[in-house]
Amino acid sequence: MALRFEIVGRFNRARAAQLTLPHFICQTPLFMPVGTQGTIKGLTNNQLEDIGCQIILGNTYHLALRPGAELIDELGGLHKFMNWKRALLTDSGGFQMVSLLHLADITEQGVTFQNKIGADIIMALDDVVKTTITGPRIEEAMYRTLRWMDRCIAAHKKPHVQNLFGIVQGGLDPVLRDICVRGLVERNLPGYAIGGLAGGEDKDSFWRVVAQCTAALPEDKPRYVMGVGYPLDIVVCSALGADMYDCVYPTRTARFGTALIPEGVLKLKHKAMENDGRPIDSTCPCMVCKNYTRAYIHCLVTKHAMGSQLLSYHNLSYMMRLSRDLHMSIVEGHFPEFVRGFLRTQFPKGDVPEWVCNAMEVAGVDISSCCAPFPSSCH
Repeated sequence: MALRFEIVGRFNRARAAQLTLPHFICQTPLFMPVGTQGTIKGLTNNQLEDIGCQIILGNTYHLALRPGAELIDELGGLHKFMNWKRALLTDSGGFQMVSLLHLADITEQGVTFQNKIGADIIMALDDVVKTTITGPRIEEAMYRTLRWMDRCIAAHKKPHVQNLFGIVQGGLDPVLRDICVRGLVERNLPGYAIGGLAGGEDKDSFWRVVAQCTAALPEDKPRYVMGVGYPLDIVVCSALGADMYDCVYPTRTARFGTALIPEGVLKLKHKAMENDGRPIDSTCPCMVCKNYTRAYIHCLVTKHAMGSQLLSYHNLSYMMRLSRDLHMSIVEGHFPEFVRGFLRTQFPKGDVPEWVCNAMEVAGVDISSCCAPFPSSCH
């Protein structure tokens, strides 16, 4: 397999690792920005490198529609086509294609065009069902995902330069999740994703599925929670032993005028920002915070492309810094202190959500000092 995963630090379930891929050596935990058609909206590749982006996620379904896998292949693969020298991951297309195509006929073709696109990590096609759905459809999708996995393995032509990851499905049903994890682990894949979350399920169910899957997946392989992008969720999932994340959230929320800050979010559209001469975040070393005021960005936001570009740059800088801080805090042995500092800043009144308290208890991270007096769940 074209991947090496070396754990360089741990605290209970949390781990920091070096993930060596064909195009780049990455440090985990890591966040991957979503670049639907070989681009992150509004940012150049140089800017992405400047802020420390390690992997970009490309959307298989959209790339297959335009410019098309054949053309990408002819022009030397997606890395060359978009002039990105670091790692790429292409998603399964399942999320987009589920409602759009009769998939059972084109699974091999799906892997064929991922082979042509040429990403470092390619996701096996899965049958995606919203977590809010219940009943026999969940079980059907889980077993179909395992069947499709075998067809993907058979169709995968470049295992020496591309890594095929499987996706754990099974909705919110622990029994189905367990069957799916066991089935995928038996197939000895280079890495594993936890799919079907971040779709509107309650947070208590969300963290329990992540905790169950990370506990059952191999120690020596990367674990990727798909579609997770809220900073709080990333901190919690990292404490539970996950390594990789992706989401449109940091860039999409930027286009609506919202900045990510340690306290949570800052809405630049609000009138209060009109004459605020401070940077978005005084603790942030990014180019935007060094050079522009809240008042200036308020003036641009939603009216001028430059506003969403500057906010996208800042928000992705925030996510890359969060990834680095998670990695370093685990390596240097102060992960619990990092988590407590993160929660105190985001919940200064001590109103840490109960689901976070419950998840941290399972992760073995003591956050009792961050919680208001005597919430039973935090002690």
